[in-house]
Amino acid sequence: MSYILLFLEGVITFISPCLLPLLPLYISYFAAGKSPDTPAGKRRALINALGFIAGFTLLFVSLGAFAGILGQALQDYRFIIDIVAGLILILFGLNVMGVITIPLLNATYRKSANVRNLSFFSSLVFGVIFAVSWTPCVSPLLGSALLMASVPASAWRGAFLLFIFAMGLGLPFLLCALLIDRLKSAFDFIKRHYKIINIISGVLLIAIGVLMMTGYLGSFMAILSLP
Repeated sequence: MSYILLFLEGVITFISPCLLPLLPLYISYFAAGKSPDTPAGKRRALINALGFIAGFTLLFVSLGAFAGILGQALQDYRFIIDIVAGLILILFGLNVMGVITIPLLNATYRKSANVRNLSFFSSLVFGVIFAVSWTPCVSPLLGSALLMASVPASAWRGAFLLFIFAMGLGLPFLLCALLIDRLKSAFDFIKRHYKIINIISGVLLIAIGVLMMTGYLGSFMAILSLP
């Protein structure tokens, strides 16, 4: 069940108000000067989108591995870590819902990139830049994923959990690179319901935070994993 939650957090990150409105710009970047509505443009957009996804996936997986190692090193302080991590998640959730405002989490830093000759490799680098420069934008859900990755106290497990998160963020990018001309109405629907999406996202983070603070997160995940 933790895999499903992390995948959904990645999807919610994709449709966040600071990321989704810029999607047409990213697709244009991926097409590298060609119209994304033409076969050549779609092919170029697909290749570059794969490179872009690989870039931020590499960074997120590395962060997940580090979170797992850190969780292992601090295993003796698990109770304190769960309380602190749960409290942080609750604050993240309240910030997403707009109940409180945390300036650091709401700041947005954007970096430009030269995309005239965008290739798979340069798209990969662009993906890494995206992951770093947009961290303040995606930090509530990314932070939640990293906190969950620290619980297994294993580098491999932490890396895999962040891979799932990256796939939740990356697969919508890939679909949009292929179907950008067919998804305009869906984007409009999401934009009209940003408030509801943020409330659902916030409630999800708060619920995970409460379960983590009370020590019931593992038991809850085990129950949901039963056939």
